Amino acid sequence: MARKSKKAAPGAPAWMVTFSDMVTLLLTFFVLMLSMASLDKMKFEDAAGSLRNAFGVMNGSNMTDITKPKVVEFVPISDDFVSRLYQRMLTEFKRLKIDARITLVKDRGAVVLRVNESLLFAPGQTRLRPEAYPALADIARLVQDLPLHLRIEGHADNTPVRAEGVSNWDISVARAVSVLKYFVSKRLLPLDRLSAVGYGSQRPVAAGDSAEARAMNRRVDFVLESIGGNRDELPYLINVKDQMAF
Repeated sequence: MARKSKKAAPGAPAWMVTFSDMVTLLLTFFVLMLSMASLDKMKFEDAAGSLRNAFGVMNGSNMTDITKPKVVEFVPISDDFVSRLYQRMLTEFKRLKIDARITLVKDRGAVVLRVNESLLFAPGQTRLRPEAYPALADIARLVQDLPLHLRIEGHADNTPVRAEGVSNWDISVARAVSVLKYFVSKRLLPLDRLSAVGYGSQRPVAAGDSAEARAMNRRVDFVLESIGGNRDELPYLINVKDQMAF
């Protein structure tokens, strides 16, 4: 007697049901993550593009694609990060026995290594003093392992310069560049992490015209800033990426 053949069960195969459930759960998961995120229009378009590629939906020909513009994104350093970095560097100060004439401060939302003019330069000069070399080596040791840029800022007081055609701003720029050249020539820090800028007397740290205040304002600041962050757009700004190697 011939056996009756078994008829296939109607509907989709069992594996397809399981696969569909998995895809649905994945879609639900990504939608949930998307709903909890802080979105802007550009981020939403990026997420929608990912979903289109993953699930093959929303591919209508009437849809206009939005291309993300190429812009330089500002990456600020958070207050919490600044505080933790400041505490870490204080510990390193003690461990490495850094020159006492180098001070560590928090200024303008960043950690700054502040060096008085007298340690680095003779009065009115822009060439580094030999006595400055150990101090600059200490600064390089402090920052070389940190994933941060180093902006070298030259500052001057408001005393008029006697030399014709030379201003305090010129001197502050030349001093910042001198420090940058030393770091590069001695291979203390990589070139792509450095920039130099001069502010003249525009950013004093001490008010008044006393000799003490002016001495405090004549300084070089080493500002630690986020990689990828913006830079102050001012005259006399020197970005080493646009310069020839020394």
